[in-house]
Amino acid sequence: MHIAHEKLQGLDREGLIALVEPILRAHGVQAVELVWAGRGGESVLSLTIERPEAQVAGEGITLDLCSEVSRDLSSALDVTDLIPGRFRLEVGSPGVERKLYEAADYDRFAGQPAKLKLKVPVEGQYTFRGQLAGLDETGNVLIHTDAGELHLEFANIQSGHLVFDWKAAKPGRSANEAQSGTGKNGRKARQRSR
Repeated sequence: MHIAHEKLQGLDREGLIALVEPILRAHGVQAVELVWAGRGGESVLSLTIERPEAQVAGEGITLDLCSEVSRDLSSALDVTDLIPGRFRLEVGSPGVERKLYEAADYDRFAGQPAKLKLKVPVEGQYTFRGQLAGLDETGNVLIHTDAGELHLEFANIQSGHLVFDWKAAKPGRSANEAQSGTGKNGRKARQRSR
């Protein structure tokens, strides 16, 4: 199973992935992020999921789906000793301002606005906002900015994320409803602590 971003320090990575993979497959989703961290004196396992075919961040990820994945994963974790002690499990969508981790993300979300931060400046700038245009034939990230089209080396991108136009969202609708016609932004289901 491929996960774009993972941080599982101190856990049995292979065992956890082997446990998570069939649950995600059964629900027709894939993992974007899987992170083990301490927050405010408690341990948290956070799983961010998305539909593999979705062209809009968070599309098709409902609160009910997050709850179902959380319930199934919690049950599976209860019968193993992969995570000792008490912890909280969080399952959610990447939200409308999804982070872009891999070159394929820049291609997949072509046509959407994004913000990119570079390691080394291009044309004297470290940060660019514009509309993603996929990848060129050499694998550079294409982005249309006010200054024109740029070809940025993927290796030079420190971080990137989609940008949602909050001002354009209609009052009374959540950000994700405005962007994709579904549910709320950054849905998250929490299971009770073990």
